[in-house]
Amino acid sequence: MKYEFPKDFWWGSAASGPQTEGAADVDGRKASIWDHWYQEEPGRFFNNVGPTNTSNFYYQYKEDIQLMKETGHNSFRTSIQWSRLIPDGIGEVNPKAVEFYNNVIDEMLANGVEPFMNLYHFDMPMSMQELGGWENREVVSAYATFAKTCFELFGDKVKHWFTFNEPIVPVEAGYLYDMHYPNVVDFKRAAQVAYHTTVAHALAVKEYHALNQGGEIGIILNLTPSYPRSQNPADLRASHIADLIFNRSFLDPVTKGEFPADLVAILKEHDAVPVHTEEDLAVIKNNIIDILGVNYYQPRRVKAKEYAAHPDAPFMPEHLFDNYEMPYRKMNPYRGWEIFEKAIYDIAINLRDNYGNIPFFISENGMGVEGEDRYRTSDGSIDDHYRIAFIKDHLRWLHKAMDEGANCKGYHLWTFMDCWSWANAYKNRYGLVEVNLDDNYKRTIKSSGRWYKELSENHGFEG
Repeated sequence: MKYEFPKDFWWGSAASGPQTEGAADVDGRKASIWDHWYQEEPGRFFNNVGPTNTSNFYYQYKEDIQLMKETGHNSFRTSIQWSRLIPDGIGEVNPKAVEFYNNVIDEMLANGVEPFMNLYHFDMPMSMQELGGWENREVVSAYATFAKTCFELFGDKVKHWFTFNEPIVPVEAGYLYDMHYPNVVDFKRAAQVAYHTTVAHALAVKEYHALNQGGEIGIILNLTPSYPRSQNPADLRASHIADLIFNRSFLDPVTKGEFPADLVAILKEHDAVPVHTEEDLAVIKNNIIDILGVNYYQPRRVKAKEYAAHPDAPFMPEHLFDNYEMPYRKMNPYRGWEIFEKAIYDIAINLRDNYGNIPFFISENGMGVEGEDRYRTSDGSIDDHYRIAFIKDHLRWLHKAMDEGANCKGYHLWTFMDCWSWANAYKNRYGLVEVNLDDNYKRTIKSSGRWYKELSENHGFEG
């Protein structure tokens, strides 16, 4: 069977500035929370590998954009680092950063690769974190100024903008589960961070629409369907709560302009309603997105609580449900994630039926594998046949959703080339292109990269 996609479908990949650029301490860039945390606690990073150099895109972007062309990209998402463009978070714009991002955008356009630009990918400038980060309303205003600056500098050439990548992750990882800096465990503060992030997003959308630059603006959400263990009402309630907290907390306000009433009730019950104003709520209501980016990696499976939480334990979302491990599930053992391809279909149908069939694209989907060296062939490249199979299996379900009317515009893989991945550093590799850290960041296209070019050129695949 031929799985055929539209001729104008976006085939490409996604990355971020902090994970690929390197050059963390040159040309005027100042520290983000990642640079600071690495200096404080290098042992929290896999093999003590920090964010200083990452994949050297700052110096090799021309070569990399040629490789994008060679791997069938007609589009590519990265991000503008706030700490590079406005090193103090507010104030002076860094001319070296303006030059770099203009050069990257121009090089992409010259090679037929449409730039998709994101503004925030977990990388709070340390100067802003010292003010309280997303807990501080001043930082929200500073971000809106940063966003407007980006639109004014680059909006004549960039026509696809995104305010945040996976905004729930800094909430979860930074303010609930001690996985990212600032390592806070406090549900009420987490709720405030989520609320202020939503306000910042809406202000950026407002700024972009006011400029009338002829493009579109959206947000990139990691949507993780919450599947109940059973159809028992208690399990169904558990899955509804997980969906509210981890998906709809951002999906509803950015598409509908309001927070789900059931979520607000949970916040009230646990004394976690954020400090808010009617003016901010009006900004959220009146500035919904043009397009949605959907990152999908794994499902969430939940069941009703089996035991009550300890009364002295800090309140957590998991006090309202238990996670559930489905027997015989398919796993990516390197990442510890379930592989469940049908979820990409379920997400698309949910957007069709419950969110006005909003235009969306798969903005990340990918498979991280440890020790890919063992798949090296005689020509020196990596035969990552497992990644090709992973992509095909997800695209089949996406194709079915599109056949049934889902409004999907493209598919971006995570990621173009092997990149640094936060606390996991280079433990798992995701790229279509290998990056050899021991050989001057040498790039080598993997089998998946060659296949991805065929996928793009043929607007689909057989089988």
